[in-house]
Amino acid sequence: EVQLQASGGGLVQAGGSLRLSCAASGFTFDDYAIGWFRQAPGKEREGVSCISGSDDSTYYEDSVKGRFTISRDNAKTTVYLQMNNLKPEDTAVYYCAASRDTVMTDNQIFIFGLCGGPPIPHEYKYWAQGTQVTVSS
Repeated sequence: EVQLQASGGGLVQAGGSLRLSCAASGFTFDDYAIGWFRQAPGKEREGVSCISGSDDSTYYEDSVKGRFTISRDNAKTTVYLQMNNLKPEDTAVYYCAASRDTVMTDNQIFIFGLCGGPPIPHEYKYWAQGTQVTVSS
C-alpha cells in the first residue's frame, strides 16, 4: 500500500527551527518528486517547496527562500524540510505529497520539470495526513 507520513511539527517561538520529515513506502521513491504544501485556517493550500526524484532540482516559495531547505534520502525513502527562522506567518498544517516525475526507457531517463515552479496540488497523487506547525510571537 502506498503511504506517506508527515511528522516533526510542533510549537516553536518566532526565530526557532523545526525539521519536518516525510516518510514514504509502497512506491518507487526515487522516481517521484516530493512536494511540501501548507494550509492555514481559512486559506487555500499553497505549495511551499519541491524536490525532484532524479535531477536535484528544487523549488521554494518566495516567502521561505533562505529559511527553508528541502532534501531527500532515497535510501531511507524520506524527504526532509528544514525550517529555520520561523515566523508566525508560517503557522499552518504542512503536508507532503508525491508525484511521479521520472520515467526510464531503454535508452533515456525523462525527468518532468515539476520542481521548476510552484508545486500544484492536483498534480500530486499521494498525500500524507499533515503535521501542525505553530509559530508564536
